[in-house]
Amino acid sequence: MLDIRVARLGALALFSVVAEPAGLRAKPADSIEKIATLHIARAAHTATTLGSGKVLIVGGMASGGGSLDDVELFDPARNMLQRVGSLANGRAGHTATLLGDGRVLIAGGYDGEYLQTVEIFDPATNVFKPGGSLLETRSEHTATLLPDGRILIVGGVGRGWTFLRSAEMYDPATGRSTSVGSMSSPREGHTATRLADGRVLVIGGHSGRRPNVTVYASAEIFDPRTGRFEATGSMGTPRHKHDAIRLDDGRVLVIAGADRSDRVHFATTEIYTPGPATFEPGPEMRHRRYKIARTSVLLPGGNVLVTSGARTAELFDVGAGAFREIPGSMPDGYRFAAATLLRDGDVLISGGYSDRNETTNGVWRYRRESPKR
Repeated sequence: MLDIRVARLGALALFSVVAEPAGLRAKPADSIEKIATLHIARAAHTATTLGSGKVLIVGGMASGGGSLDDVELFDPARNMLQRVGSLANGRAGHTATLLGDGRVLIAGGYDGEYLQTVEIFDPATNVFKPGGSLLETRSEHTATLLPDGRILIVGGVGRGWTFLRSAEMYDPATGRSTSVGSMSSPREGHTATRLADGRVLVIGGHSGRRPNVTVYASAEIFDPRTGRFEATGSMGTPRHKHDAIRLDDGRVLVIAGADRSDRVHFATTEIYTPGPATFEPGPEMRHRRYKIARTSVLLPGGNVLVTSGARTAELFDVGAGAFREIPGSMPDGYRFAAATLLRDGDVLISGGYSDRNETTNGVWRYRRESPKR
């Protein structure tokens, strides 16, 4: 079970090489630095980049437990935060989905009880309004925007600490959710990634309470045309609390995670190729990481930034097929943080909690180029 519950909550190129002295070798221009402080420390929150370029930071788990209804808006032009309104329900472990019309859908979560309600943020007014309800209470589910504007809600944990295999389709045009086919296995701590053809790949996760936890290597694909899930290839390593990102070439990079004990954390990756529906080993990272869902970001140009779960972020260079560390570090390897791509190609990283279960109010910015001093 997630810590939210525990806390309550062929051509040859000819070229010449000129050796440079070691001290003159080019260093990476990108870096991470702390640039702001949240008004309230939080973890298991969401961060969504709006059409204006500002970032909506919603809810989360507070220091000492409890779910927040507090909402903040980050202005990347000034690196400043302001508080804007509040949720009707405090929420942690919810999802936030940017809709086609610019509004943001907040679904489910946990506030001492598992939530079924939906709220919608309108950036024109900075106000949340009721958005109907899900068919089931759920937290730590996934929410995937489909090409037709509907949102696929998958798995998670529901009332009575029940691990869910069910899925539903929420239509923001009507404010209603309808049932679709169920997965073969209940899943929490999984990922859901929309493929280039509009299908959704659900990977890994777990079900059951300790000591009877099952962690999955299996994956399933949801097809919106049939409304059903089908089995696809399996990973080489069962994992949960990982992350997954679709690369520009259509493959999916599966990143890190943990085993059933949560004591063995992975630096390994795997790559899913949709055509043959197979997983193959990917490049290994420098650091082990887990509890990192939705904190890896596809950058302009196709590289992937892995931001949380260790003190140092790493960049997957698709051309080189390898990871490298990003200059700059954080005080801790924060987990259940949030990360989002900014319109200028930078990345905003916020919140999370440490090995000591202390939430942070830190906000960091990944810059593609070092700022001029």
